[in-house]
Amino acid sequence: MTSTSRLQARGLVRRFGSTTALAGVDVDLADGELLAVMGPSGSGKSTLLHVLAGILPPDSGTVTLEGRDVGRLDERQRSLLRRRSYVFVFQFGQLLDELPAVENVALPAMLQGTSRKDAVAIAAQWLAALGLAGKEQRRPGELSGGEAQRVAVARALITGPAVVFADEPTGALDQQTGHEVMDVLTRTTRAAGASLVLVTHDEQVAAWCDRRLDMRDGRVVTDQVSAAAAQGPAPVAQVTR
Repeated sequence: MTSTSRLQARGLVRRFGSTTALAGVDVDLADGELLAVMGPSGSGKSTLLHVLAGILPPDSGTVTLEGRDVGRLDERQRSLLRRRSYVFVFQFGQLLDELPAVENVALPAMLQGTSRKDAVAIAAQWLAALGLAGKEQRRPGELSGGEAQRVAVARALITGPAVVFADEPTGALDQQTGHEVMDVLTRTTRAAGASLVLVTHDEQVAAWCDRRLDMRDGRVVTDQVSAAAAQGPAPVAQVTR
């Protein structure tokens, strides 16, 4: 692993019965890099995300985060890793319906030991930075799809993770709203100093990232710098973590 590598995978194999979802995949993710993983249904892209994130163990191969072999961790250690170093943004946000936006965002910080008062204050800063000032007390059902995804992005980044994993984060949104969410996700990830692994089937979504992997039949068939990497506006306002 190079001195700038944050996440590295070598020789990943994962099978489900007689189906080989990953057939010897190598991946390097640099500090602060935004990586898109593309491919048709069944290509292995979501399985790769889950193995990199420690949700699924590989049948063989290794995943290393900042020099630490994830495969050598026990379940408690992997759980702590997912809580402290990895965060997730999903297609439907997976916010808690009974909590207002500010508490949805604050929850990960509170789980790491931040007082409720401080966590809510930091969460409010994140929401303001993402254009949601005044909507802190709205519950997910009172937000638009794009607003809910912004809340999910704020929740993911409040604890200062090393890697953000995003699985089709714009899949449930219209094109314009998806564009806005990708702008927020990529700018805030960069501003937070995190790296991003994003699974998508959409070429326009992948173009927001620095690099793109294309997968077929459980293998990486191309690995290239994104030709249409987006030039977004100035970074969002910094928030205290």
